[in-house]
Amino acid sequence: MLGGCGSMNAMIYIRGNRVDYNDWAAEGADGWAYEDVLPLFTRSENNEQFSNAFHGRGGPLNVTQVRDVDPVSHALVDAAASIGIPRNDDFNGERQEGTGQFQVTHRNGMRWSTAEGFLRPVRRRATVTVRTGAQVTRIVLEGDRASGIELKAGQKLERISCSGDVILCAGAFNTPALLQHSGIGPAEHLRAIGIEPLVDLPAVGNHLMEHPIAYTNYELAGKRQGLFDAEDPKHLIKWLLRRRGKLTSNIGETGTHIRTDPAMPGPNFQLLFSPAYFMEHGLQSWDAPAASIVASFIAPESRGSVRVRSADPLRKPAVQLNMLSTDTEMQQMVDAIELAREIAAAAQTAGVLGAEMNPGPAVRTREEITAWLRANAQHTYHPACTARIGSETDGVLDPQLRVHDVQGLRVADTSIMPTIIRGNTMAPAVMIGERCAELIRAPHSSNEMPAPALAAADSGLLT
Repeated sequence: MLGGCGSMNAMIYIRGNRVDYNDWAAEGADGWAYEDVLPLFTRSENNEQFSNAFHGRGGPLNVTQVRDVDPVSHALVDAAASIGIPRNDDFNGERQEGTGQFQVTHRNGMRWSTAEGFLRPVRRRATVTVRTGAQVTRIVLEGDRASGIELKAGQKLERISCSGDVILCAGAFNTPALLQHSGIGPAEHLRAIGIEPLVDLPAVGNHLMEHPIAYTNYELAGKRQGLFDAEDPKHLIKWLLRRRGKLTSNIGETGTHIRTDPAMPGPNFQLLFSPAYFMEHGLQSWDAPAASIVASFIAPESRGSVRVRSADPLRKPAVQLNMLSTDTEMQQMVDAIELAREIAAAAQTAGVLGAEMNPGPAVRTREEITAWLRANAQHTYHPACTARIGSETDGVLDPQLRVHDVQGLRVADTSIMPTIIRGNTMAPAVMIGERCAELIRAPHSSNEMPAPALAAADSGLLT
């Protein structure tokens, strides 16, 4: 669908931590320090709650807070505060750490995606064409320059030429896959699967990072319902008439950013509080009102990979997440589960939570929690870093988002991140788009074009 993940995600708007961007700059990503990217965040933002140095008004992306936060979500924030976690009204402000309500991409009680904010206002312009039902199969190279793309619509293969920059924004899985299918990537691997290597860039598809996640679940105490009865028609009527009530929820309404070790430079976990049962990406259900305290590891170290399997561009690539590959990471995950249980115990004392379903009473020791995590840890839908900014040996792009050794080709999605940020990835993805537009308009751009002539995306084609 148009709008990418913003049209289907949990809508949490978190930029990450200033240490993330300062580390990028320290490692060679010039122009990507926190003070450099903050204006890009504020430029795109229309924040309904905050108007200060950290936030913007008037931008296309509407940012607000859930109107009717469930009492269970508020109670879990109170429980976190009761064990010493400071309250924080703005995770995107002066500090990220603390407990409070998330900001979300909502407007008037409804989802506000990038398609709504950025595309809809310009879609009828003569200079904008949106193609759906088509899949880009490769970037066309003429010598060392990207001259266009090929796409498949039904059984028809088309070629679209481009006089300016080709902008690739197909996501952390499909961006490296498209580069590899275009002959840009690790030459030895490409030859082995029948693709002629045109540009030997070993890092294409390497360095995949993701946030491991684990769900602890509890039944609700007393007569609390949480979102268990959200499908009752009375809640639909309330939403239709007033855009209020349970159907305005983003599920993960509140949460906490914490360090499991005070010596760490920034938070390593985001705990999400939800007044609903969630497990196995929503495939499991529970027959009674429940809540979840979810531990997302936002400062991992492990790296995975994305590799195309054959010369067929319609075949999905092989994705190896390789999460929690070090004992240090696993011990931090165990620390987070123990902290989630500490918050739950405070909530149980207040009469909010009842019995624990997951991990459950049989899982108590650190060894037992480790085994449970090995069987149950999942991912947070935050893949990144597979076409990252870096040198030609360990990266794919220069700091201007240009693919090494290819003229007229840039990338603008979460794959460009040198390392994954400490937070949800939608807000940084928008920021990266803002930076790419700025770079293309700059006088020193590779082709001095005032705007991109062509952009390829996973949900369609924008020309």
